[in-house]
Formats: sequence, C-alpha cells, structure tokens
Amino acid sequence: MIPPAHAPAFLAAHGWPDAQILPLAGDASFRRYFRIVAPERCAVLMDAPPPHEDPRPFVAVAEWLGACGLTAPTILARDLDKGLLLIDDFGDVRLRETLDAQPQAEAEHYAGVTDLLVHLHAQPPMAGLPVHGLDEWLDEVMLFTDWYCPALEIEVDRDAFRAAWAEVLGPVERDALPCVTVLRDFHAENIMLVAGKDGLAHYGLLDFQDARVGHPAYDLASVLEDARRDVSPAVEAAMIDRYIAATGQGEAFRAAYWALAAQRNTRILGVFVRLWKRDGKPGYRQFQPRMWGLLERDLAHPALVAVRQWFDANIPAAKRAGAWM
Repeated sequence: MIPPAHAPAFLAAHGWPDAQILPLAGDASFRRYFRIVAPERCAVLMDAPPPHEDPRPFVAVAEWLGACGLTAPTILARDLDKGLLLIDDFGDVRLRETLDAQPQAEAEHYAGVTDLLVHLHAQPPMAGLPVHGLDEWLDEVMLFTDWYCPALEIEVDRDAFRAAWAEVLGPVERDALPCVTVLRDFHAENIMLVAGKDGLAHYGLLDFQDARVGHPAYDLASVLEDARRDVSPAVEAAMIDRYIAATGQGEAFRAAYWALAAQRNTRILGVFVRLWKRDGKPGYRQFQPRMWGLLERDLAHPALVAVRQWFDANIPAAKRAGAWM
C-alpha cells in the first residue's frame, strides 16, 4: 500500500498540494485505494495501474449510474494513461460492518438494496457494455474445473460439467425477462452508507467497473448470497418476493435466481482458489465453507438437478466445505 510515485504530482496538479496520502484498501484485483486528506476536505485516490487495469470503464459506469439517480463516486480528477482517479470519499460506513453491528437492521437495509436494483433495472441498459449471457456464464463456471478441482486433486469430466450447466442455464437465457445493467460484484462490502443522503441515494456504489448487460436476477443473487457474510434465508426469501412484487416478473425470475446463484457460487469457488494459487492471496480460502453452504442450498432446487447430479458423481463430500475447515 505504498502510493505510486507520480501520485503527489497528480494531486498537486488538481488542487491538492501537500495533501496526506493514507492507505485505505486493496482488493482482489491490482487496484489500490488511498484516502487523500487536506484541511477540511478529503477524497479517495484510485490507483488502477496499466496494463493490468483500465479505469475508463469505472468512469463510464460511474457517470451513467449518477445520471440514473444513484450514488456512485463523482470523478474529481483523472489521469487515465497513468491509471489514477480522484473520486468522492463516501466515508467508512459500509453495509457489511453496519449489519455485523446491527443484525436487527438486516431486513431494512436489504429492502433498500433490493429497491435500488428495482430502480436500476427500470432504466434502459447502459449502452456499449459487453453481454453477460449463456456463453459467458458457461465460461465463468469452468473456473471450478480449471482451478478448484486440480487444487484438491479431483479428476472430473469437464465436458459433462459444461453440458450440465448448459442444460440448467439455457432456459434462463431464453426466459424472455428484460436485459438490464448488471453490476456483477454487488455485495455488502461494495455498498457504502453515505451520510446526508436518504432513500436509494443512501447506498453508495463501488466496484462496478465490470458491469455488463445481462439477467435481472444476477445482482440480487450476488447481494443475497454474499461470499463474505451470511444473509438469513428468511430475508433472502423476502427480498426475492419483494423484487417480484415490484417488477411483476413472476416464477421465471425465481427459477433464474436459483440457477444464477448456483452459477455465481460455483464460479467463486474457482476464483478464490485462483486468487490463492495464482495471485498469492490465500486469505480468500476462509470463505470457501460459506460458498459450499450456499451452493449446496442452490443445488437443492429442482431445476438444478442436472448440475446436482454432476456434483454428486464427481465431487466427494470430503472435498467440499470440510476440506477448508
């Protein structure tokens, strides 16, 4: 968390001379964040170093979300060639820690987050975004066979795995529900509670640079089946009902929710192993038991029988959650 050498000159050029640069956070990518502190004001510096990162998608999506009436960071200054952005500081109050301290507020906050998605999905999808559909879902889920299985020394039938997922996810792609802007990494650690703002604006959005045009169930599954915190099944069920009541999308949405939740959770099992093995970030292993708990529950849905049968035939119980305890 050492600031890039060119950060002070960037800040000085944009009216922040002699500001303090304090480490704030890193994430699963190459991006790093620093809090910029000057008398009576502060901001956040995003370091998205090329060629590993490109800040342009973050800028485009942030500006689009703001135009939709949602709270995304304002871009205060930018040097896109060097991968530097100076953005709004939403403070330190994240949804994750708030719910850890106030579990009684879970239903209230998830209702707000669900309503935010209803609002987002009422907008025409952002122009120019890549598609997140069946081909992408199938490619993503193969991270499980490509990373998870080798790490646990499991030999599996990859073709049968992809075929099972195609059987489950094909009907989701063909369900005729409207395509929407999908933020894709929408969970409690990427949602800030912004002081001085009410309603949907109270929820500050982060980490949306990988947004796509895709299925409306994906982000709701992302936030309710959170890799980093347990959401009560009762709240999850209530929020699915809340979304359906607000949009009128009915049973097709409900079926898609469980299929895409399973797809996402399977992908994440592979991603967390890749972060450990390839990127030297072993801390993500701690989330694997939760991911298995979520996936096992998803696979119990009748529409996922083909994938459940593949897991039963290929992944022994000892190589699931228990392997990570």
